[in-house]
Amino acid sequence: MIKQKPTHMKQQRLDGLADGIFAIVMTFLAFEIKVPVMPDFVNEATLFLALQRLLPIFLSFIMSFALLFTYWRAHHYITSVYAKTLTVYMACYNALFFLLIILVPFSTALLGEYPNNRVSILVYALNVILIGASLYFMRRHIEKDSEIDTISITKIERRSGYIRILFPIATACLAIIASLWSPALAKTFFILGILFNLIPSSSNIMHKWLDRMFADDDDVIPSNHFIEVTAEPDLTE
Repeated sequence: MIKQKPTHMKQQRLDGLADGIFAIVMTFLAFEIKVPVMPDFVNEATLFLALQRLLPIFLSFIMSFALLFTYWRAHHYITSVYAKTLTVYMACYNALFFLLIILVPFSTALLGEYPNNRVSILVYALNVILIGASLYFMRRHIEKDSEIDTISITKIERRSGYIRILFPIATACLAIIASLWSPALAKTFFILGILFNLIPSSSNIMHKWLDRMFADDDDVIPSNHFIEVTAEPDLTE
């Protein structure tokens, strides 16, 4: 049996921490949707108008919940599927990533309360940009660190991963620019970035253009010394 070199920390601990943080943060998003406080004898029209005023908060909740889901999925792939061992430096990258994830309920509440304010749009966009940037540098670090074992992937899979990381950053930058003219257009760019990562086949459109520039999609990128461990035979059978 070939033994793997010892890891600096258990992946299960990181997976558990990530799942716990995402579960708590995604739950906190709903806390901003509060039932309107109305008189005991309120008519239907007044209650309907009060609920209508909650619509921006409810929409920002849905948008951020979907955003967090895509980042949870991306983080799981990068740290648990692509990377097979973890180091102390990787733990630091994850700490920064988790810090930015925890700020999402604040930026979401700000955008929900002030949906047409450029400052709230800027804060939300910066939150998205920084989360994406931390995820990008985390993946780059995994690829370059020889102490982190990785699986083998094709070049088209590698490009697809980076496209999905960088696309929300690009749409968030466009949202900042669009907010100078139209807050609604800015939020459309946020939604576009989220939908791109929610739809599995969305990156295929970009690949059609990239195929014209790259002819090495099927080439395999070597792994970082990842050794498949085979189970020892059961001598009792």
